[in-house]
Amino acid sequence: MPKIGKCILAGAGPGDIGLVTLRTKEAVEQADVIVYDYLSNPEILSWSRPDAEIIYAGKQAGAHTLSQTEINELMLQRAKDGKLVVRLKGGDPFVFGRGAEEAEILAQAGIPFEIVPGITSAIAVPAYAGIPVTQRGVTSS
Repeated sequence: MPKIGKCILAGAGPGDIGLVTLRTKEAVEQADVIVYDYLSNPEILSWSRPDAEIIYAGKQAGAHTLSQTEINELMLQRAKDGKLVVRLKGGDPFVFGRGAEEAEILAQAGIPFEIVPGITSAIAVPAYAGIPVTQRGVTSS
């Protein structure tokens, strides 16, 4: 019986290579297969192994290289082939990234998976502009 692989849904951050998490970097370095989106900084791919399969999924508004169904099938098949698949998603996988849908598909298929959060632009942009997202005495929950 073949060994089942694993999928890692990893946040690629808001575009600045310096804001990619260490865990995402480690995942990319170990990956057999990397499926990446339009919003992922392509410099991240330089961390991949020379023998890694690199697949561009597109996901630019109105111009998808692969449909979501094709991406799901690709992840499932490569994991069933025993591969470590990294699904590299701009920002955070669970913020406008369909990460929850992909995690659900993986869970239904019995494929082990991990979620690696990423810094979302909703936090990074205000920080770079010097605008606190929360501030005592100004914002409240």
